[in-house]
Amino acid sequence: MYEQGVIRPPSEASSLLVRVTRNCPWNQCVFCPAYKGTKFSRRTVEEVKKDLDNMAKEYAGYPVRTAFLQDGDTLVLKTEDVLEVLRYIKQKFPTIERITSYARAPTLRKRSVEELKQLKEAGLTRIHVGMESGSEKVLKMVKKGITQDDIVVGGKHVKEAGIELSEYIMPGLGGRTLSEEHALETARLLNMVEPDFIRVRTFAMHPMSPMLKMVENGTFIPMTDEEIVAEIRILVENLSEMHSYFSCADFGLNLLMYVDGYLDENKAKMLNDLDDYLSLTKEQKQAYSLLRRGSYINYPAGVVRDEEVMEKVRPEIEKREKSGKDGFYQYINHLMTYQLPQPQTEEWK
Repeated sequence: MYEQGVIRPPSEASSLLVRVTRNCPWNQCVFCPAYKGTKFSRRTVEEVKKDLDNMAKEYAGYPVRTAFLQDGDTLVLKTEDVLEVLRYIKQKFPTIERITSYARAPTLRKRSVEELKQLKEAGLTRIHVGMESGSEKVLKMVKKGITQDDIVVGGKHVKEAGIELSEYIMPGLGGRTLSEEHALETARLLNMVEPDFIRVRTFAMHPMSPMLKMVENGTFIPMTDEEIVAEIRILVENLSEMHSYFSCADFGLNLLMYVDGYLDENKAKMLNDLDDYLSLTKEQKQAYSLLRRGSYINYPAGVVRDEEVMEKVRPEIEKREKSGKDGFYQYINHLMTYQLPQPQTEEWK
């Protein structure tokens, strides 16, 4: 048998999951349920090697191409330990072509370019980083535990080492009050770092999140689908036409999953797609939210311009509107929470 963590990036769905740490060394972000109620611990190299021995037996005869190092911040381990794990993976799985990992920006800032180059030579090809926002105000509000300097310096270290960098951003995380700053500052920092991937992770509030208290006391105002799309438009408009892949397609909570492509090739089209949605009537936008939030089908926004579609959806809109104050948007938010990871225990501290 071998251990596995609870989450991994969608792009690592077919990867070998190799657990080298347990949970997250920070674990204070008020929006993230994945590791709440758990403690962080480091696994020994010997433990990881035993897991890899068992995996090699289980997958004997299968051409394993990719591996992902779990959990939330693998590079918090000593560099020599990560190097030993990487080399052992390649030894046990000679068909491996890509090895990736999560890492926090402060950890990457502490890692020298030379250390990261050693990891690249040993087989680490991509690092996934939860940036979430470029706004210091937003980062502080959600207790992210990182700074703008961490994001920029850490990201540049990864790029200079020749490792692919995948930055995750979270539209809606700043709420209505900080929306514009959230978009502009996120774009500014991304332009400085020029990551290989910019992966969009639309914010949804978990029912157990301490952010609910922020909503109750008025310090956080949740955004509607329409407002979040408008925020994404500001972000895309202010991103440089760099060779970074802006991806909405790999995450079901993104309303417009087809806004996707390289910024230096597809920025104009992505802006047009965002504008196409924003040009819909209020009722059409509500209908589109119902269609998307109620299924995993990637509908084009234009589907709600069909009156036959609207006739079918309109009664549901009216039903939700009559269910109470902000009833429609509360229902949409409820649907979105189904796609969030769940805490591993009932505690969220």
